[in-house]
Amino acid sequence: MSRRALVRGAFGLAGAAIVGIPASARAFGEDGAFHPRLLLVGASRGDSSRVPALARWSDEVARRTSAPARLRPTTVHADDKKLLAEPFVVWSGGADVPPLSSREVAGLKRFFGLGGVLFVDDSDPGSGAFGRAARRELARVFPAIAPIAIGPENVVFRSFYLLRRASGRVAGPATLDAILQGGAVRVVFSSHDVLGALARDPGGAYVYEVSPGGEEQRELAVRLAVNVALYVMCSNYKDDQVHAEHIMRRRGGK
Repeated sequence: MSRRALVRGAFGLAGAAIVGIPASARAFGEDGAFHPRLLLVGASRGDSSRVPALARWSDEVARRTSAPARLRPTTVHADDKKLLAEPFVVWSGGADVPPLSSREVAGLKRFFGLGGVLFVDDSDPGSGAFGRAARRELARVFPAIAPIAIGPENVVFRSFYLLRRASGRVAGPATLDAILQGGAVRVVFSSHDVLGALARDPGGAYVYEVSPGGEEQRELAVRLAVNVALYVMCSNYKDDQVHAEHIMRRRGGK
């Protein structure tokens, strides 16, 4: 069976499972579509240059895997109850960020408690200021769990494409850092500017050059983005082939 057929079958199982779940029990990402929302904290409005990349992310997922995906990017605040409506959010930036408020910390704890996944993407890895700030603030959300490096042995690198390393607008380190809880990835830290590699202008041209690997590196960045999406939507089904209803319980730590 092809990988695409396997993915399509997995989403068919997910749809069948959702039919039998009461509406009150499936409010967390109930439509099953991949939706990469941009996380906002404090008074930030987010990096407008990276917002179109979210639509490109969804488009690549839909075209390459036949999985459902939302093509209109949205934003959500860390202390907004709407954060809990979907299982995925992206935090992108290139500079230091102020401390999260107590409400934002509480909102993120609730989000992760429901099985949510956060992708932290540093758009200025050369400075590293945003990456350090994100780690500092997320340590308040996960005070007892330190990030660890993950590579090809982790399902994020194998959920659709088989990847040997992480890539983005810049090559960065071969590995990603992640916060794991109960064996499941809750936070992924990228020092690669993945959104920068995906971003296109209204005419369809890529906004940023990719260095040092050019278009081959950009393709690897797209593949990493697709893998993250499939991990979010199907958890680690490729590791043990559990059915969708069991995946949903495990994602919530139940």
